[in-house]
Amino acid sequence: MATYECNKCGMSVNATCGKCDEKLLNDTLEIENGSVQISKCPNGHGKIKSPLCCGQDMTCTL
Repeated sequence: MATYECNKCGMSVNATCGKCDEKLLNDTLEIENGSVQISKCPNGHGKIKSPLCCGQDMTCTL
């Protein structure tokens, strides 16, 4: 499971899909300006942008 951690305060979170309760997987989404870190359901129920903390994206550790 991907664990997201704030580089500033150390807060961390784990996430699961609300539809199937599977652990979300870390991934990237290609956009016009480059790429964005996301979490996605392994069963195709969707994806979310990585969480924010202290005004910045949290980084992912596997």
